[in-house]
Amino acid sequence: MRFSMNLTANASKLTARAHIFGLKHVACFALALMLLAAPALAAPVGQGDALTIGLVGGNTDFYNPLVLQERDLAALTHLVYEGLVVIDDDYRPAPGLAERWESSTSGETWTFTLKEGITFHDGTPLTAADVAATVTEILRLTTDEASPYRGVYSSLRYMVTSVKATAENTVEFHTRRNNYGFLFSMNFPVLPAGQVQAARPVGTGPYSVAGFVPQDYMLLTANENWWDGEPALKQVMTIFHQGSQELVGSYEYNRVDAIITRSLNAAQYRSGTNTLNISYRTRQLETLLLNNSSYELEDVRMRRAIRYGISVDAIASTAYMSMVARTDSVMPPGTWMYNDLTSSVRPDSRQAEALLNELGWTDTDNDGIRDKMINGEKKKLSLRFVVYEEPGESVRVNTANQIKSMLGGLGIECRVDSLGFSDALARLKAGTFDLALAAFNVDPVPDPGFLLISGNTGNYMRYKSDRMDKLFTDLRATLDRDAYQLKLLEIQALMVEDCPLISLYYRNGAIISRRMFSAARDLREPDVLRGLEKGPTPGR
Repeated sequence: MRFSMNLTANASKLTARAHIFGLKHVACFALALMLLAAPALAAPVGQGDALTIGLVGGNTDFYNPLVLQERDLAALTHLVYEGLVVIDDDYRPAPGLAERWESSTSGETWTFTLKEGITFHDGTPLTAADVAATVTEILRLTTDEASPYRGVYSSLRYMVTSVKATAENTVEFHTRRNNYGFLFSMNFPVLPAGQVQAARPVGTGPYSVAGFVPQDYMLLTANENWWDGEPALKQVMTIFHQGSQELVGSYEYNRVDAIITRSLNAAQYRSGTNTLNISYRTRQLETLLLNNSSYELEDVRMRRAIRYGISVDAIASTAYMSMVARTDSVMPPGTWMYNDLTSSVRPDSRQAEALLNELGWTDTDNDGIRDKMINGEKKKLSLRFVVYEEPGESVRVNTANQIKSMLGGLGIECRVDSLGFSDALARLKAGTFDLALAAFNVDPVPDPGFLLISGNTGNYMRYKSDRMDKLFTDLRATLDRDAYQLKLLEIQALMVEDCPLISLYYRNGAIISRRMFSAARDLREPDVLRGLEKGPTPGR
């Protein structure tokens, strides 16, 4: 009975897909579709079931995870490839392909021992030589002058100085970052030594790629020889879409069981009887940068006044439809490394006005803009506000206009310049701005030094603090987990005190689904489908 019902349900899916996408390639995966299980509303998937997912992308003819540029497609490749270390639900490093690891006393050398009996999808055994070859390729990509793209894992160059296989199942790393954070960089996907530059390499993960047609579909099937047991789902079929509107339409017309999206349209779906809205955190941190070298902002009291004058919660609920994870520091909220300092940064217009008055900025001519005599000349409190937008969105510009309105109520004028990314970046590098909305793709390693260390790559605020620099020096020499955490908490406390920038939120994406398929608590990009291979908790 189940088999015949699946045939009927998926035949209708196939017909609908032919109308939407044309008949191209339909025949080549019709058999695979007929094997997929029909969706069960608000019911968890069972052992041996299948799942049909929709996402935007699939435009490249390769899926090598070292050079993959499509963000959503990475959710699939994380089911195919694995790293030495996984980052668990508590955002702690846990064994992946590595059974164990140990560091030298100084932390300059780390040795990883691989689990025994792991094979790639083509049956070849995993060895330390594969790990070394993968790392060597990642480091090569970072210096490839012929390519403008340095690879997904390019930050590994800051962590690894050299790597070598010391035995068939042990690999040794040398690092200049001799601290606990090093372990978080070991989550890169390991490829066979001979396939590190292949367009479609095999992996060791719970699923292998059984079929892939760019802009059409990708079919993953369970790896029956997976080292961690039989995967819960037998198949994962992914249908690619060209845009968010088309993607949502596929879900509404029951062509897919679930969709993965960062579109704000996902906010219209609320978890209920027939649909689950599962949030996942992206790596995109949205910030308001404050140019600490501008004469208006060089005094910390002005920067704090601006922070007091902005209601980030109001912006999140309107401009972003609450599809964000609010953060008062640069670390992900709800994790062991997050310092909850909400009481210090909540909006307070009276505090903002008191600080502005204390600094001598008052509205002497009653034109609604504060002014001040500087070197014998009256200056208006008028700030250059740079913002750039992502293609197809207006959310950041809307945010800038809301901030402009909020600060305007305090007598601070903002002159918003909406620019393309290249022009905005040039302004940040030149320092010709006072405020700027900017997003950063945060590395999994819990170390925000790129933003806060004097003169570092992301420190467009021109923030300089000997105290902060010393904290990072200490952090990067700390091997003990608890001591590392304490340093991170101190860094965040000093950041709130000095206010070199205002952290706003991490962007959220959403999985809209009719079926619960994972028991993972902390879903985050790019490992959005983490836990799918184990299935949901029984009775959940």
